[in-house]
Amino acid sequence: MDYKKSKAPVNTVTRNIMDLCNDTGNIYESVAIISKRANQISLQIKEDLSKKLAEFASYSDSLEEVFENREQIEISRYYEKLPKPTLLATQEFIENKVYWRDPSRENQEN
Repeated sequence: MDYKKSKAPVNTVTRNIMDLCNDTGNIYESVAIISKRANQISLQIKEDLSKKLAEFASYSDSLEEVFENREQIEISRYYEKLPKPTLLATQEFIENKVYWRDPSRENQEN
């Protein structure tokens, strides 16, 4: 998922609970699916940010050599302005872009 091009809102949006449980039939199951996806998105964002900021890391032991890097600040600001992982995951769930399955239901049907 390209979270940079997502249509998810940046601010919190009030949602109808019944709309979230249409696919699963259970609001708690929907929330669990959304939360697991939000954790995946959060880890992906953290990895991307860490990779970009690793380029600016200095490995000197001197504390006196602290300086600001404009590029590093801009990258950090960009990631701060992205929608939160929970909002991204909720938007994906509403748009049916999240794959999920329940093995216990599959075993009952067979």
